[in-house]
Amino acid sequence: MPSRRALLAAFAVVTAANLLANATDSTTGVLLTKPLLMPLLAAYLWRAATARGARPDRLVLAALAFSTGGDVALLGDGDAAFLAGMALFLAAHVCYVAAFTRGGAAAALRRPPLVAVPLGYAALTAAALAWMWPGLTDAGLAVPVAGYAVALATMASTAAAHGWRVGLGGALFLGSDLLIATGVAEVATLPGPPVWVMATYAAGQALIVTGWAARRPAATAVTPAAAPATP
Repeated sequence: MPSRRALLAAFAVVTAANLLANATDSTTGVLLTKPLLMPLLAAYLWRAATARGARPDRLVLAALAFSTGGDVALLGDGDAAFLAGMALFLAAHVCYVAAFTRGGAAAALRRPPLVAVPLGYAALTAAALAWMWPGLTDAGLAVPVAGYAVALATMASTAAAHGWRVGLGGALFLGSDLLIATGVAEVATLPGPPVWVMATYAAGQALIVTGWAARRPAATAVTPAAAPATP
């Protein structure tokens, strides 16, 4: 298997190619590059784990697999493709929340200063939904988007408990999906080429995966049976 650096370099090249394809409105370029992004990060996570003699986190691998499915689904047009993509990304967020919670996020978020993070994301989510609600209602997507937003905010909150890199990745992932929602609700459109969604999404996922791979494994307690015998 290629080294971690080679896999990250490949991810960076494919990301750049995808952003260029989006900027130039190249449908073929998007079709060729978008489905490769998350598998490259999954390969990086696998390589990073095996390099230290550990198993890759199955929940994070599942999140990347669901994200790949979401990426492919969103290559289609229409409400059916959008809802399929949202359902797959919802599953990805559930996997991330489970991984982050298993890693101690619930306890960390009960202590200051991190206790303010869920409150901040909850306030941001409520404000964004209130702003977009009329447009989402007109599109017939208000309820599913609201449910998805709760899962997204939970993912970003629990990500914040695992260091700046994972936390920033969760925030960028949330920002990417917020940009999609504003377009669906037709409340705002960023100027320039349509690369902002993919730029924040790719950066967010990369930060989550590399930050998660770099975290220190929990110390293994020495049981009396495993303790070395005293001379």
